[in-house]
Amino acid sequence: MSSRIDLHCHSTASDGTLTPAELVRAGAAAGLDVMAITDHDTTGGWAAAEAARPAGLRLVRGAELSCRWHGVQPSISLHLLAYLFDPAEPALAEAMRHLRTDREQRGERIVEKLRADGVPITWDEVHGYAAGGSVGRPHIAQALIRAGLVASTTEAFASAWLGARYFVPKIDLDVFEAIAAVRAAGGVPVFAHPRATKRGRVVPDELIVELADAGLFGLEADHEDHSPAERAEIRSLADRLGLVVTGSSDFHGTHKTVQLGAFVTAPEVFEKIAAAATGVTVLG
Repeated sequence: MSSRIDLHCHSTASDGTLTPAELVRAGAAAGLDVMAITDHDTTGGWAAAEAARPAGLRLVRGAELSCRWHGVQPSISLHLLAYLFDPAEPALAEAMRHLRTDREQRGERIVEKLRADGVPITWDEVHGYAAGGSVGRPHIAQALIRAGLVASTTEAFASAWLGARYFVPKIDLDVFEAIAAVRAAGGVPVFAHPRATKRGRVVPDELIVELADAGLFGLEADHEDHSPAERAEIRSLADRLGLVVTGSSDFHGTHKTVQLGAFVTAPEVFEKIAAAATGVTVLG
């Protein structure tokens, strides 16, 4: 039986609903052989996931970096999965710290805007949902759900709430600088959900060609936000550029309906990623 490998999972260290320890236990219970912890702009869940890792589960330590391409106006946001990098490498560590600080300040501004309109939530409550991790809009969504104002995270992200009326922009890393920083830290960069049109504007293939030249290692094809046609397009592009193709759940616990292992990565692709990394090793 081939290995089941899920390389995109979130914990309470960013915007998931399972703690890092619960996440790795859930991965083992879901029949995964390999899983990655890829919280947004933080390595804060690594130690707890490592300590709780069940026997037989291999753990890939990573992060999902908030990036932006400035080649068009308005610029386009994109996410970069970074695997097996050295968390102590100064440039990348400082960039991630800067992103987390901005996320926190952004969250406070959103809560201030909501409270100014009489919405009964507090920053202490939202901060508490983050449990010491990286604060994000899903934590504000939790507060709105608790207050009975919306029924789901999806509804909270709609234009009437966090999508437009109470939207506050955030800073992102320049995607080329992010790839360089991940590589300098011995990590392996993979473009997360590159054709997820349902999330908004996507970048053109021409940019992905440039990113490949700059050190991008792979494209995430099998993802719940990609149609079958989009997955096929990504595979074709990756093949043309010599990039690996990954698949993963992008699991967030109860913040999303997708389950661990819903989409998986081929074992030979995982081995290529592990072999290319010089930052930290796969655990297990």
